[in-house]
Amino acid sequence: MAFLIAAVVLVGLLCLLNLVLMTGVLRRLREHTAELQRLAGGGMAPMVYDPRVLVGRELPRDAAGPRLVGFFDVDCDTCHEKAPQFVAAARDEDGGALAVVSGDPGKADDLVELMSGVAKVVTGDDALRIADAVGISAFPTFLRTGAEGVVVAADTELTGLVTHRAHPA
Repeated sequence: MAFLIAAVVLVGLLCLLNLVLMTGVLRRLREHTAELQRLAGGGMAPMVYDPRVLVGRELPRDAAGPRLVGFFDVDCDTCHEKAPQFVAAARDEDGGALAVVSGDPGKADDLVELMSGVAKVVTGDDALRIADAVGISAFPTFLRTGAEGVVVAADTELTGLVTHRAHPA
């Protein structure tokens, strides 16, 4: 009988310890949730990026000219996957192409090397400035521009933009 009483007391103590630990975990989760909501602007609703909001925006003067523009980030796996498609499209581009590669310039070597033969490549602070000026929120993003540097089509997939050729102004 003494063994049974000792076992029940031990299980009770373990349950009490578990309750104390779980209370601490829940408190930390509430704190982290509140911090994430504060950082997200008050809501935790998932953001959906629609690049079509970029249509009508104008590229900065020093980036205007090329008809096909690709925005890449060195830390983006999808950017590295889609870079060869961009290179193939840039080879066929009459109005030229521009590749804007943001992120650590030391990590950008492979993207720059791949695209430098077929497109004008911008990296470093200039790349961040151009991406901010246009309003790029996700990578990769591809743009088709008119003669004056105004965005006429935008997408996260290159296939739609290759078929959507801008008419010269």
